[in-house]
Amino acid sequence: MVQYYWYPGAFPPQQQQQQMTPPNVQLPVTPRQEESYIENILRLNRGKLGTFYFTFENNKEWNAKVIKGYVEAAGRDHVIISDPSGKRYLMLMIYLDYVTFDEEINYNL
Repeated sequence: MVQYYWYPGAFPPQQQQQQMTPPNVQLPVTPRQEESYIENILRLNRGKLGTFYFTFENNKEWNAKVIKGYVEAAGRDHVIISDPSGKRYLMLMIYLDYVTFDEEINYNL
């Protein structure tokens, strides 16, 4: 039979942190600003036609891919592109090298 022992003081009680703001003091609220990540820039340019350049290391049959299409959506690790014929691509950001647009890029970060 296994016996367990509890030693007083081995686990000190958890202390709650108190808020250090004095009462009746309002802290300034700053609007949340998008950060300059590629997915945020692509989201700002949703619907625009771009040329996307991808490379895939250690792939002898398909080591590079160029897709001309519209930005449909972008997430942290992916971009969804639809080409003019309507074919959609879900591509991983780790393979994206760069994107070119034939028009001005929205960049209001």
